[in-house]
Amino acid sequence: MQIIRTIAKLRTALEGQASIAFVPTMGNLHAGHIHLVELAKQHAECIVISIFVNPLQFGPNEDLANYPRTLDADCEKLKATGAQIVFIPEVKEIYPDFDGVSLGQTMLITSPPIANMLCGAARPGHFDGVATVVMKLFNIVMPQVAVFGKKDFQQLFIIRELVRQFNLPIHIIAGETVREDSGLAMSSRNGYLTANQKSEASLLQQCLKNIVHHIQHDDTDFMGLSQSASQILTNQGWQVDYVSVRNALTLEAASTEDQCMVVLAAAKLGNTRLIDNIDFFR
Repeated sequence: MQIIRTIAKLRTALEGQASIAFVPTMGNLHAGHIHLVELAKQHAECIVISIFVNPLQFGPNEDLANYPRTLDADCEKLKATGAQIVFIPEVKEIYPDFDGVSLGQTMLITSPPIANMLCGAARPGHFDGVATVVMKLFNIVMPQVAVFGKKDFQQLFIIRELVRQFNLPIHIIAGETVREDSGLAMSSRNGYLTANQKSEASLLQQCLKNIVHHIQHDDTDFMGLSQSASQILTNQGWQVDYVSVRNALTLEAASTEDQCMVVLAAAKLGNTRLIDNIDFFR
């Protein structure tokens, strides 16, 4: 496995590759990330994983400085998968105007209006940062296939829109959410949870599963179901950002005619913000 830190060396290493699958990450890898790498191996001969903590997608009050960085352990996990290349650039390599403090005149991609809803409502500018770094990485790696997890469902939707609207010749593969035995979606942020909080965190998925059950049994009071789930979480000490039932193809608010649906939620347990979703058919 090659560890490459510059764009020039990465492009040299990728010359002549017949097919490339790409898995972008911010590191601190867990079983969910490894699942995405294994999925990528089904679609191409050369697998490239990036590890890059993207400053553009962190707000001023978010945890960029404290985001967990476990590079040595990450590389050991990736080596075990048989991945060929790990791309680990410095910020200056991705954002040439970065001066150590500011990103200067860095050009941004403006995400569609849906990016200002759901997670975007609480994290203004977040998805512009995601779209910008993903476009940069796509232009650097030039994969035929890229793999993203469904846990970040809104992010997955925006990346698919990025590919569609910019006519990129890249096939986006969605990996199913990998969960702990309790049902908690695996996340790099789970490491912030105390032992007690971790046992409580499965409530988020339980609330979503309850909504899905009701809808699949012909309950169309989507707003009422969402409000009820929010109240259950609030009563247990969570700080709820949103619980929402959406059309899984457009992310618009669900209507009674929709068949392909997703229920999404974001809430803080203590100081840790958790997200989850379940996509389903009625």
